[in-house]
Amino acid sequence: MRFWVLKSEPDVFGFADLVRVGREPWNGVRNYQARNFLREMRPGDLCLFYHSNARPAGVAGVARVAAGAYPDNLQFDAQNRYFDPKSSPDNPRWSMVDVEPLVAFPGVVPLDVLRTLPEWADSALTRKGTRLSVLPATDEQFWAVLDAAGLSLEDLNRLTP
Repeated sequence: MRFWVLKSEPDVFGFADLVRVGREPWNGVRNYQARNFLREMRPGDLCLFYHSNARPAGVAGVARVAAGAYPDNLQFDAQNRYFDPKSSPDNPRWSMVDVEPLVAFPGVVPLDVLRTLPEWADSALTRKGTRLSVLPATDEQFWAVLDAAGLSLEDLNRLTP
């Protein structure tokens, strides 16, 4: 199992929205590096759901990859803002995965707190200017965030369906 960070603006699609819908495609990613990370994801991988462009910005919960990478349907829809005229069904450029919520944190673990955690010292997430919406996380980073949220492995096991 691997760990990831998924970033979304909560006023566009936040963790509460994921809880409400139960399962959602993580689509519309139009950065090649982030796309490649999506293609590395496997069902069962865990994701820290990060609220960006929020006050405070930070991790709001844990999601799980429910379906591995498959072609992002938005790339073929000429009416959609994520349409890519250079992509074709025979050779799709963009991928998406499905995610489902596991655990909502009691409160957001703010970026300011992440920056104080030694496990996050070298992370692209805690550096200024990182705009990728999908990032890998280490085991240590994942568990440090869970600890900062006041949750343990036992809590995660108890709270996951």
